[in-house]
Amino acid sequence: MAQDSVDLSCDYQFWMQKLSVWDQASTLETQQDTCLHLTQFQEFLRKMYETLKDMNSNTIFERFPTIDQLLAKACWNPFILAYDESQKILIWCLCCLINKEPQNSRQSKLNSWIQGILSHILSALRFDKEVALFTQGLGYAPVDYYPGLLKNMVLSLASELRENHLHGFNTQRRMTPERLASLSRVCVPLITLPDVDPLVEALLVCHGHEPQEILQPEFFEAVNEAILLKKISLPMSAVVCLWLRHLPSLEKAMLHLFEKLISSERNCLRRIECFIKDSSLPQAACHPAIFRVVDEMFRCALLESDGAPEIIATIQVFTQCFVEALGKENKQLRFALKTYFPYTSPSLAVVLLQDPQDVPREHWLQTLKHISELLREAVEDQTHGSRGDPLESWFLFVHFGGWAEMVAEQLLRSAAEPPAALLWLLAFYYSPHDGRQQRAQTMVQVKAVLGHLLAMSGSSSLSARDLQTAAGQGTETDPRAPAQQLVRRLLLHFVLWAPGGHTIAHDAIALMAHTAEITYEIIGFLDQTLYRWDRLGIESPRSGKLARELLKELRTQV
Repeated sequence: MAQDSVDLSCDYQFWMQKLSVWDQASTLETQQDTCLHLTQFQEFLRKMYETLKDMNSNTIFERFPTIDQLLAKACWNPFILAYDESQKILIWCLCCLINKEPQNSRQSKLNSWIQGILSHILSALRFDKEVALFTQGLGYAPVDYYPGLLKNMVLSLASELRENHLHGFNTQRRMTPERLASLSRVCVPLITLPDVDPLVEALLVCHGHEPQEILQPEFFEAVNEAILLKKISLPMSAVVCLWLRHLPSLEKAMLHLFEKLISSERNCLRRIECFIKDSSLPQAACHPAIFRVVDEMFRCALLESDGAPEIIATIQVFTQCFVEALGKENKQLRFALKTYFPYTSPSLAVVLLQDPQDVPREHWLQTLKHISELLREAVEDQTHGSRGDPLESWFLFVHFGGWAEMVAEQLLRSAAEPPAALLWLLAFYYSPHDGRQQRAQTMVQVKAVLGHLLAMSGSSSLSARDLQTAAGQGTETDPRAPAQQLVRRLLLHFVLWAPGGHTIAHDAIALMAHTAEITYEIIGFLDQTLYRWDRLGIESPRSGKLARELLKELRTQV
């Protein structure tokens, strides 16, 4: 590696001297010498780019203080520009010098200079000497007219692409596939230049009629990278076209979102919501093809994590953002719900898509019973492993898990006999793999715990140990078991909602949080509960204050 660096430095000095000689003289001998060295110089440029691409602009100038002079001399040499791939590699090298976020006037001036050089390269092979003489005769220096020339060229090409898109099968007026491919290749190093945005957008939305994609993969990758890093801003229609035409870009966008979520603070749904909305994925997912890919990646993450609560919560926030985007795009669905959720009952999807805040509170119980009936029909009336796998119904229900949390609250706030439909809904949500018999046992266990909690809710001498005893009756000893998770949820809802629960909340949670895993589970529950209360506008001052105190206390412990 060190030897390569020494070799490059020596080559750099050699070619700097060569370019100076070629620049100062235009004799036949210098032209012949230039032509003899074109292949070697192109190879030097390629090595130079491999070195520059891993550095930022400041580092490049620290190592190669005269790099701008070397590239400028090469750019103004018509023999170099005309040879093989030298023009393209020069563009790549120049783009490495650009300051993405200029901090001072020197860096801004450098960016303007680079833009002018890039404009010259792009136009050098299209405009002859007479054009140059004409512009000079009008009193315009290259630095004045090249940026405007680039902008006009981009707008002209974008207009031609739009016409190409409209003409469809009119082959006489259509741009050739080869030219489209060439345009996309030329755009790769220029994508982050603001003036090139219209051309990038036009290329993305211009669909050819060839059986295979004609735009270069490098173009899609470069555009996607620039979007993810916020270096360019394109209309949503162009982003949707990108992700529809190039699946790896959509997958990378999802992985980029996952990386941000993993590196962020655990169990903070507000921050998760910001990341998700900022990713543009919920808006793009209004197209069913994109939604299906995104949903499948969420499914894989859920399976890989063995149903981790954090993944479930993220899916629910994403679904909420997606439903909001769907509502903004069009009040009437452009696509049937079946195209988004093809393996589940459309009537179930319609009911779940209702936002609880749009349903009157007095109708919540009836809506929950209806959801339970539809799910039970889908789950227990079909053979496991078929196309209508019960897990598909569960995965759909997971998207709208806010309804499940409302079940526990409804059960604990009513003194009436717990409806079997609601007990079944809770048992299914927390343990979808269970068969009918196992689920019936869970329902009996939950009903017993509810009976104890409701009996204790009016007690004046309630203790945390009483809650622990109620939770331990008939439950499994493994705290990670789904039934135990369900019972913990009931206890947590109880301490937040029941008047007697407020007085023992801190002690009760201290007894429950005896492992780090359970502590994170409780933190997640409190964060989700506050997030949901805020959305639905159902937070009571006392319960909200208690939940925030508990959340703050637990976060200091982990």
